[in-house]
Amino acid sequence: MRILHITPAYYPATYWGGPIFSVYNMNNALARLQGIELKVLTTDTAGPRVSDRLSRDEKNRPFPYEVIFSRRIAGACVSAGLLRQLQRLTCWADVVHLTATYSFPTIPTLLACWIRTKPVVWSLRGALLDDQNRHLYAPQSPLTRSVKAAWNWACRWFISPKRVALHVTTEQEREASVKVYPNARFVVIPNGVEVPEFLPARDTRLPGERLRLMYIGRLAPVKGIENLLRAVTKINVPVSLDVYGTGTGDQGGKDYGERLIVLAKDLGLLNQKVYFHGHVNGEAKTRAFLKADVCVVPSYSENFCMVVAEALAMGLPVIVSSRLPQWKGVERLNCGLWVDNSPEVLAQAIDKIREMNLPAMGENGWHWMRERFRWDAIAKEISATYHNLLRDDR
Repeated sequence: MRILHITPAYYPATYWGGPIFSVYNMNNALARLQGIELKVLTTDTAGPRVSDRLSRDEKNRPFPYEVIFSRRIAGACVSAGLLRQLQRLTCWADVVHLTATYSFPTIPTLLACWIRTKPVVWSLRGALLDDQNRHLYAPQSPLTRSVKAAWNWACRWFISPKRVALHVTTEQEREASVKVYPNARFVVIPNGVEVPEFLPARDTRLPGERLRLMYIGRLAPVKGIENLLRAVTKINVPVSLDVYGTGTGDQGGKDYGERLIVLAKDLGLLNQKVYFHGHVNGEAKTRAFLKADVCVVPSYSENFCMVVAEALAMGLPVIVSSRLPQWKGVERLNCGLWVDNSPEVLAQAIDKIREMNLPAMGENGWHWMRERFRWDAIAKEISATYHNLLRDDR
């Protein structure tokens, strides 16, 4: 079975956040399955400026499948080369897997597959869920809402339940997406996570020592990080907060990151209790997880939220916003707290978790990730979706 995966950006373009890792790891797991031949069509985008492109060495890294990086010429991922390759590669593929919603490749891909009657798995990556919850943190302008409404109307022309499956990662995302595409076929398959074979060793916090909190991810209004900063001011016990990440340029991302630093300074926290470290990846990211006691995710809205899975996979307990119902299980399985994301409630949760058995909670989370969210199992579910589409299309 020949699979063409089309995505606006690809690993190692980690500037673009969590989906870069999840799509890369999913494809690596798919490539290990017998009977799948995979190609990836993407662009060389690597950052917010048009000149931010992946280097030759980054593009020539040894992927276990062919990756075609087309040159980005405008916007975040506008590429004439991608359009040229799209015509040839959709003819080659048995199934096309499209990632991204409001992105340059989306409508050309849906159109090309409609013309050639190619089955499509379309991963929405939380865009419609984010639109539904945008009023909580950064309402969109009437013009933006109108443009997106027109975009969704155009996409609906190319969606046939027999030939197109919309891939969502949570029931919450499916409920938001079905309002936009009411007649579509949906498959709910969560993201996976890389889980170490053994529970990682970490420094144990001694009684009375400061609680080491961390936030890791994109710096944007949807993440609710200002609530976490204000929560730190309400805690009387010794704590520190390490913030890892940068803005992405969308939703005021870069300006928001700068405003967070100003806010931390105004609150008397900057380089006293709160430390900003910028983007981390690879071994630096692993070290960040291992030197923390708790990972805090105070978001207003998330699709799957890879950071929760990554923290738990590293044996790190979490405090997760109750606006992310997909992670309510952290309390049931005793690997974290699931609370409102207001500063007051976050502060109470931090005080509470400080007295809990953090090593045992971390081990519970690691076991959960191994049992349910390993990439090999997720890849089999994705592969089954490809086979079902091919069968139904025939």
